[in-house]
Amino acid sequence: MTFTPPTADQILAITVNAGIDALAEHDRFAAATPDLVAAIVEGIGQLGAGEWAPLNRIGDTRGAQLSDGVVQSPPGFAAAYRGFVEQGWNSVAGPVDHGGQGLPFTLATCVLETLGAANMGFALLPMLTVGAIEAIDHHGSDAQKAMYLAKLVSGEWSGTMNLTEPQAGSDVGALRTTASPITSGEHVGKYLIKGTKIYITWGEHDLADNIVHLVLARLPGAPAGSRGISLFIVPKFHVAADGAPGARNDVRCASIEHKLGINASPTCVMVYGDNDECVGELVGHEGGGLRAMFTMMNSARINVGSQGVQIAEAALQKARDYARDRVQSARAGSNDKTPVAIIEHPDVRRMLLRMRGLTEAARALLYYTAGQVDRGTLGDTNAAQRAEVLVPLLKAWGTDVGCEVASLGIQIHGGMGFVEETGAAQFYRDARIAPIYEGTNGIQAADFVTRKLGFENGAVVHALLNDILADCGESPELAALARDAIAIATWMASGDASLDDKLAGSVPFTTMCAVAVAGWQLVRQVHATGSAEKTAVTRFFNRTVVPEARGLGAAAMAGAALLYDLDTAALVG
Repeated sequence: MTFTPPTADQILAITVNAGIDALAEHDRFAAATPDLVAAIVEGIGQLGAGEWAPLNRIGDTRGAQLSDGVVQSPPGFAAAYRGFVEQGWNSVAGPVDHGGQGLPFTLATCVLETLGAANMGFALLPMLTVGAIEAIDHHGSDAQKAMYLAKLVSGEWSGTMNLTEPQAGSDVGALRTTASPITSGEHVGKYLIKGTKIYITWGEHDLADNIVHLVLARLPGAPAGSRGISLFIVPKFHVAADGAPGARNDVRCASIEHKLGINASPTCVMVYGDNDECVGELVGHEGGGLRAMFTMMNSARINVGSQGVQIAEAALQKARDYARDRVQSARAGSNDKTPVAIIEHPDVRRMLLRMRGLTEAARALLYYTAGQVDRGTLGDTNAAQRAEVLVPLLKAWGTDVGCEVASLGIQIHGGMGFVEETGAAQFYRDARIAPIYEGTNGIQAADFVTRKLGFENGAVVHALLNDILADCGESPELAALARDAIAIATWMASGDASLDDKLAGSVPFTTMCAVAVAGWQLVRQVHATGSAEKTAVTRFFNRTVVPEARGLGAAAMAGAALLYDLDTAALVG
């Protein structure tokens, strides 16, 4: 795959939407100077284009392979991952006390965006490690931090997140994995873990020296449901007092999934305690597992939203190059009947502009969200609450954008897009998982209307939408969308809408709000640069995508009764 890092648009989004200069005014992020920001964006672009993108095809066609309990990565992955670790990319936003650089989350977001656009399946490995770092840093003991964080921060060790079980699905409270206290012997004070987890991304592999599994399990006598869940560190190899990996723990990969896409990433069925010797240690307090895991999941949801941007960028580049080079038919209405490149035909041009508008808008939303996370880290509670509101918008709409842009890329290729040899189909296959994992997009929308909409009695969401109104006076389409969203938010909070009504309208309403925020962030880029190119892309977005989002208002307020006009027997036939 030929990949060109979108460096200029990333720097623009980091500067305007994340507000990196303002972040660097604080002592904690003072190192994030313009020179350093440019060096990071350009440096990770070189690694992505030079070492990760060339492996994208073999990662898809060969994939990870399991043999006798050992998962082998595709050829070239070990060297590429070693370069990533040795150059310090995993440590960009890691805690300074444990070897990290302590830079803004915004810059770590750029690292993963670039690597994921170059090779999405591969980039899932460091993405999950970032979440493990956050969970242990926020909830682990001092001894656990000393034992695990330095190696996770460097990337020498990788991390996983173990929630899902075959019978539980998205209902984490239904898990059956158990944790029994060890009362004597070498591991006294720790726990024996027993159970099976599915869909564990990079749960087993040969690229890191150790794998630190974060596993949700239930203690004896714990309450039913989510209140009875605790979080445990379960390393692949026991860790000696000097920090070196020791004997193998009783944990294994039973199988890897045969998937639609992201074939480079081994998605594992993990079995803990086959021999009743799987040792784990409690993170935080008993019953606090879900809270600790959500620290990890919040980061993951932002980075999954980023995956929508990543795959959209890759699909856009491939479609753009094909449309520029593929000559077919004269342009309609032209006196010259000489065949032209298909990029000159109106409908192909429409699709390319839509791909670009969606990609750049989603990227602007991504970095706006990351910037709010960083402000929250600095103690700005308003920004922290706004980030909480933005996360489901980014995760849901960003991943929808990835799927749509990848689909449009196939359409531009025509029949050549439907055959695997061109590579356009891989982006669509890879993109399709992103609306599903880390909480389906329906779950994101439900979270938005049931929890986030209620922050400060609705004041947080209303403040966001009113900021859009204040900035977009010259963008009537955006202003109208923001007013529509305010009206729907008011209706949902009024008591006239039942819980079922809100849930029935949650997905269209979430899309409306996400498009409004993303369009606003594009307008901010135009205000900051005056760029004719950015102005044209933003005008296209506001005049085509934004009106479509306004059209979702009827669905957002249609209510739940329509969904039950047919009883279940009639619905399923």
